[in-house]
Amino acid sequence: MSDTITAAVTDKTAPTPAARAAHDASTREASAIAMQGLHKRFGRDTVALAGVDLAIRAGEFFTLLGPSGCGKTTLLRILAGLEEADDGRLLIGGRDVTDVPPHRRSVNTVFQSYALFPHLSVRENLDFGLKMRGVAPAERKARVARIAEFIQLGDLVERRVDQLSGGQRQRIALARALVCEPDVLLLDEPLSALDAGLRSQLQVELLRVQKRLGMTFVFVTHDQDEAMVMSDRIAVLNGGLIQQVGPPREVYEHPVNAFVARFMGHDNLYPVTGRCGDRLTTPLGELTAEAAGSGALLLIRPETLDLLPGDGAGTNHLPARVVERLYRGSHAEYRLAVGESTLQATVNNRGRHLPEVGDRVTVTVAPEDLVTLSE
Repeated sequence: MSDTITAAVTDKTAPTPAARAAHDASTREASAIAMQGLHKRFGRDTVALAGVDLAIRAGEFFTLLGPSGCGKTTLLRILAGLEEADDGRLLIGGRDVTDVPPHRRSVNTVFQSYALFPHLSVRENLDFGLKMRGVAPAERKARVARIAEFIQLGDLVERRVDQLSGGQRQRIALARALVCEPDVLLLDEPLSALDAGLRSQLQVELLRVQKRLGMTFVFVTHDQDEAMVMSDRIAVLNGGLIQQVGPPREVYEHPVNAFVARFMGHDNLYPVTGRCGDRLTTPLGELTAEAAGSGALLLIRPETLDLLPGDGAGTNHLPARVVERLYRGSHAEYRLAVGESTLQATVNNRGRHLPEVGDRVTVTVAPEDLVTLSE
C-alpha cells in the first residue's frame, strides 16, 4: 500500500497508472470481506446481530446505515476485532479471522472521538502506531512524510493536537489510520461531531482519498444523505438484520420494504386497498402504476411529483390544496392536502411559478414512478 500512497501523492485528483498497477489482484483479494451468519447478543434480552450474511467487495466504499441500536457499530467492532461474535465466521481476503486478535488483522479504525494523543505533536501521533508495530525508524519517517503530503497536512505536523480544530483533528485521525497501510479501513461515524459545512468538505476529501488509494472502506453512519453521497453500496440494518443491500440509487428509489423507505426519508407511503391490473386503489384515489407488483404499500417519491395550477383531469392527476410551502432556494418543499390524506412534494424552482399556501393545484405523477413494496 505504501507504493500506492507514493504514486497517489504525485496526483491529488485522480489515480495514476502507477497507483492502479500497485493495487494489484493480490491486494484486492486481501481486502475482500465476507461475513457468514454473524450473531451477537448482549445479556439475555438484547440481540445486536441476528444472523448477518454480507460480502463487501475489495476496493469499494461500503456503508453500514441504520438507526441507533440497529447493530451497525457492533458489526464494525467485530470487523475490528474489538468484539467477538457469538456465532458465525468472518473472513478478510479469504482468511478466517473470526478468532484473530485486532493487532493481527490488516484493519484499522477511525473513531468518532478521534482517539488522538493531545499532548503529542501531529508527527508523533502519526509515528506512534508504526513504532508499536516495530517499524524501523527510517521507514517510519518515510511513511509519516508520505501520508502527511498525501492528506495535505502542510505545516500542521509539528503542532500539538490540542492546538488544532475539530476538522484538522479528524484529518489527523484518518492519516494515523492510513499510515499503517491496512487492507481495510473502518470508519465509525467519523464526521458526526463536525458542523454541516466542514462535514460536507470532509465527505468529499474522504471519498477522494478512498478512490485514489483503491482501499476498502467500511463506513458507519445514521445519516442517509451522507451514505448516498459517499457510498458505492449501502447496507441498511434494523434490529440486527440487514434489510437491503445495494447502490445508493437503488436503495433510495426502490426500497424493499416500509422500514427502508421510511429510513431513507420517504413519507409518502399509502396502503393499497384494491387493485385491478395496473390500477391501484389508495387513500389518494385511483392511480395507474406501470409495474404495480403485489406489494401492500404504495411509495410516491416527493421529487417525482409535479404541480399544475388549478384543477386538471387525466391519468394520475390528483386535485390538491397547498397546506405548507418551505422555500429551499433551488427547490421548494410542499405539504399538500389530497382529500383526507397529505402528500409531500419537492419541486424544482427554476423558471416556474411557485404555488402559494391555500392555492388549488393538480398533482401529477408518471406511472413508472410509482413503487409498490411490502411492510
